[in-house]
Amino acid sequence: MRRTAAAVATVLTAGLAAGVQQAAAAEPPTCGTPADHQIAEVQGGGNASPLTGQTVRVEGVVTADFQRSDQLKGFFVQDPTPDADPGTSDGLFVYSTKEVAVGDCVLVTGKAVEYNGLTELSPVSAVDVCGTGRVMPAAVRLPLKGGATLERYEGMLLRFGQRLTATETYRLGRYGEVTVSAGGRLFQPTDGHGSTQAQNDARKLLVDDGSNVQNPETIPYTDPRVLRTGDGTTGLTGVLTYQFGEYALQPTKQAHFANENPAPERPERVGGDVRVASFNTLNWFTTLNKRGANTAEEQERQLTKLTAALKGLNADVVGLMEVENNGDTAVKALVDRLNQAVGAGTYTWVKHPYPGTDEIHVALIYKPAKVTPAGAARSSQDPVFDRPPLVQAFRPRRGGTEFTMIVNHFKSKGCGGATGPDQDQGDGQGCYNARRVAQAKAIGAIAAGVRNPLVVGDLNAYTAEDPVKELTGAGLLGQTQRFVRPDRRYSYVFDGQSGELDHALAGKGLSRRVTGATIWHINSDEPVFLDYNTEYNPPRFYRPDAFRSSDHDPVLLGLNLR
Repeated sequence: MRRTAAAVATVLTAGLAAGVQQAAAAEPPTCGTPADHQIAEVQGGGNASPLTGQTVRVEGVVTADFQRSDQLKGFFVQDPTPDADPGTSDGLFVYSTKEVAVGDCVLVTGKAVEYNGLTELSPVSAVDVCGTGRVMPAAVRLPLKGGATLERYEGMLLRFGQRLTATETYRLGRYGEVTVSAGGRLFQPTDGHGSTQAQNDARKLLVDDGSNVQNPETIPYTDPRVLRTGDGTTGLTGVLTYQFGEYALQPTKQAHFANENPAPERPERVGGDVRVASFNTLNWFTTLNKRGANTAEEQERQLTKLTAALKGLNADVVGLMEVENNGDTAVKALVDRLNQAVGAGTYTWVKHPYPGTDEIHVALIYKPAKVTPAGAARSSQDPVFDRPPLVQAFRPRRGGTEFTMIVNHFKSKGCGGATGPDQDQGDGQGCYNARRVAQAKAIGAIAAGVRNPLVVGDLNAYTAEDPVKELTGAGLLGQTQRFVRPDRRYSYVFDGQSGELDHALAGKGLSRRVTGATIWHINSDEPVFLDYNTEYNPPRFYRPDAFRSSDHDPVLLGLNLR
């Protein structure tokens, strides 16, 4: 009896312990033939129906109709006279295209089954409309009180009167889904914001579009503007279902999200006489059909967006991650296009002396009119690095303090090939954490041997994780922690949780010369269908701008070096 509309009706009467207000019933069903079971009996008090496999006849009011071929091919019914048990739902999904309308009182005969965890009637042998009725939505607040789960509301009509924030839009274009959360966006538990995974899970809710169709012709929440993570809505109303391992609300009224996280056209001011940035380019490849663009059209769209982002940053030195490791070909193509946009010769690049053998490598571009390399570029041949760092000292062109860029891209959290200590230890840090810690130790040693180190890059570690602690323990200071307020300190969104994977840490001497730091939120808050790809993205949404140029937000610092 996993999740359907039935759970909501039961709670209408008896769910006060879970924070639910009693719903008023009007015009109860008047079907002549009596039902042989209440909906709550079909749902039961557990995750599966106690009547699975049995044919039952239930009576209720239609609360939601998703019968079209591009929808769920069924409707939800709810008992307007719920029982007194807050642990049983009074709503139920009926897998049938028998024509009904919201507000119909119906008598439904069908087999009680569990379909991927959802209690429903299927197949259905009879649907008799016998009047009209009304069920008011149950008022529910997240998180539920007393550790209660949403199972008790499965199949029921609900209304969330509280402010809910969009915390994940990754599947909006592909499946019409958005994840919302109570109390603002969710942060990764290992990013140092004080939340636990259990607390995050209790605060969030998946909102679907009443359809199982991929790549819907009409993407919800894109008119008059495209939804961004951080936008909020109040009064979210719909029926609760269960799908693909989680509860989901199927709205019965279109939700309206307020523009609470406006798209930033330019990064915040950071001051200083030298601007330094770090940016993961999300696989900038000049070779097609590898990790980046698949076609020449996609490549042009990607290059246009990356150029817009770099132009908007207007940094004097930029460390880049996920650039194709094909000599200077990929980085030269990016610099050439950037110079077309900002002026010939504005940028050049540092040749990586030891880029490693991975398909991607780190790169470093700079403005020769603003800074001058001090000595040769260096790297490390330590086998601990999958993608060796790039180390280059710079002096301001007009004189001033020298500083050393150390550009990094640590091992990812993916578990492919992980063995021994590299396996997931269950501490929230993912796989290969031991490898990242070893990489951080090696970077700390490099930083200790250079003048005014500035460690930047995608460390694939959140702020409160071991690799970052290793670097701060080596005397490096995180600059975004100094200058970016906590609710804006994130550069990546994964699984509905925001966090900071992209870091900028300075030695103590250089830290005193940092005038400001910001994270330019042009990517992580944007739905993925706004990126350069063409296979799933509706053409009308593509813009030749910086937004969704990558999946990581760039980090920008100001340095006062004179």
